Amino acid sequence: MSTPSVRVAVIGAGGSISTPARGPLDLAEYADYTRTLEIADLLAMFRDQLEGFDLVPVPFRTIVSYAISTGDWLALNDTITVVLERDPSIGAIVVVHGTSTLEETAYFLSLVVKTSKPVVVMGAQRPPNGLGTDAGIGLVNALRVATASQARELGVMVVMGGEILSARDVTKESNTLMHSFRTHDLGALGYVDPDGTVTVYRRSTRRTAPDTEFNVSGRTDLPLVDIVYGYAGADGRAVDALVKTGSRGIVVAGMPPGVPTPAQFSALAEASRQGVLVVRSSRGRSGRVMTRTKYREAGFVAADTLNPQRARILAMLALTVTEDRAEIARMFAEY
Repeated sequence: MSTPSVRVAVIGAGGSISTPARGPLDLAEYADYTRTLEIADLLAMFRDQLEGFDLVPVPFRTIVSYAISTGDWLALNDTITVVLERDPSIGAIVVVHGTSTLEETAYFLSLVVKTSKPVVVMGAQRPPNGLGTDAGIGLVNALRVATASQARELGVMVVMGGEILSARDVTKESNTLMHSFRTHDLGALGYVDPDGTVTVYRRSTRRTAPDTEFNVSGRTDLPLVDIVYGYAGADGRAVDALVKTGSRGIVVAGMPPGVPTPAQFSALAEASRQGVLVVRSSRGRSGRVMTRTKYREAGFVAADTLNPQRARILAMLALTVTEDRAEIARMFAEY
């Protein structure tokens, strides 16, 4: 069971969960017309439901998640570090976030935070005052997990729809459906049942916070890595343009099982010869992108099961440590 006596810092990063609708049926355009709440105001909306939890609201940035940048990620990591250093009594972190890029923020944090205390990232598909909102129960479930002894040493977690999900594997699948976060192939880590019981069934064997080699404390930017999408008839113009404009890495969201078109391959191979890191991922939703001789000889790195947006994050962080392709390939096999 959870332990509400654990002190939890709740960091507000905006999103639908923090953006009230104009009315109960304003479930689509609310973000265009209303003001995003600071985290203390959001918690006050659900004061009765959150009674018993020892909460410390921490304002961060009230932004829509599709506007989040790598600079925001770095600042968020620094905020977590400062909060834990200033108040050692805090036993867990909950980050309240918009759902559009929630999976990316969670994976970034899972690679860089330097704490073994639970870190939970959560959001909502509907505004906090919308009809059928998942905001209140989502907050409660995130706090239940953050304060549960069973959730220790799981790294950064996403809690959505009553499921405890790995930051490495979760992805948002639906634009609007309530239960939109899924972990393909590997499944949930555990569940939060309606009676409040937190149950963990599995743990990932991949390296995660705080046992990582990435230290971004104090950084204000990350190496520029972009994504090129694979589709029938795609040529190499996008790749050439990214190389010319300074990309240090390119992730190709290849056609399953992670292959670019011939024209893209030629452009990517030339980019690799020029020192640009090339990572092969897939636009497919399931399965591992495997290392193949043709691509290995061209200097490409395989993304394993990481989707393109997640592979980009690991590539950026890898480039803060090394440009050696064998070392980066090791990182993609370990994280």
